[in-house]
Amino acid sequence: MDTKTALLDSAETIARQRGFDGFSYADLSAAVGIRKASIHHHFPTKAILVQAMMERYRISFDDALAQVKRSTSNAADRLRGYVGLYQDALQGGKTICLCVALSSDRNSLDDATLNEISRFHAMSLAWLETLFDDARSDGSIKHVMESKQEAAQCLALVEGAQLMAHAQQDADVFTSATALLLARAST
Repeated sequence: MDTKTALLDSAETIARQRGFDGFSYADLSAAVGIRKASIHHHFPTKAILVQAMMERYRISFDDALAQVKRSTSNAADRLRGYVGLYQDALQGGKTICLCVALSSDRNSLDDATLNEISRFHAMSLAWLETLFDDARSDGSIKHVMESKQEAAQCLALVEGAQLMAHAQQDADVFTSATALLLARAST
């Protein structure tokens, strides 16, 4: 693995545990085993590092959504897959989705990173809106109302449930918070 990738991996892990304000180049230096000056060679500022990290995360999440869609046959299965991505990101309550972690430090972020977070949310909302449109057609999710509102509610639910689970370091909190949503999905 090259140094730049190792830095992005370590920064993402730390940010998903502690948020943007909870890590420094000293933390990365210790995690990767290089001097802080070497980090600045790859990422001159923390803002540049975090923007690159969020862009990479958004692309990776988009790929995961595509995989969920390819591997499922109906909207209910896609919904379970979507919620599962957020469940997996918790790692038992120790971490949260990078977008959620960074959003809580919004006032510390530059415009480029905020734009990446907006792109992440727009991508997720569009994917979910299509999911709920499909659910209205295939009937695999009960009581689907307006797809755009369903998408917004779903995204807010999983991101909020992650914050609650992370605060308590208990993934069961996430499971409990998302149970009613998933109960709407047919088996």
